[in-house]
Amino acid sequence: MKWATRANIHIDRAACAWLIRRAVDGDAQFVFVADPADVPEDATPFDMRGVELSHHHGDCSFETILHRYEITDPVLWRIAEIIHEADIDDERYDAPEAPGFDVALRALSMVCDDEEVLAHTRPIFDGLYEYYRRATLLGREPA
Repeated sequence: MKWATRANIHIDRAACAWLIRRAVDGDAQFVFVADPADVPEDATPFDMRGVELSHHHGDCSFETILHRYEITDPVLWRIAEIIHEADIDDERYDAPEAPGFDVALRALSMVCDDEEVLAHTRPIFDGLYEYYRRATLLGREPA
């Protein structure tokens, strides 16, 4: 399935692409557009104004996708807090990791195209998922 988002991705769009591949569509293909009018008819848009899978009710697009697809994994919801704070910075959550993730993604977007950003961030998000999965199992931060 094709998915479309705005070009020049940052934290929420990169995290959404990772989430889509991990929990919604393992074979997802991504299209990056400059204008929402350029979204292909056969693509599901995300993190764009006026689309279902975007910011709604104070949530970032990552949270919206979790809600829309009824994903209840507590580890993904913990990651959602980090993505929310990095993207919106409204202090809704205690996510001290957020500023670092935001800077890292912005830095990557300065030297990589969108496909490269997705390739570089995938293992970072996979590692973040594993870290919080182990923390949940252990009841503490893993060593």
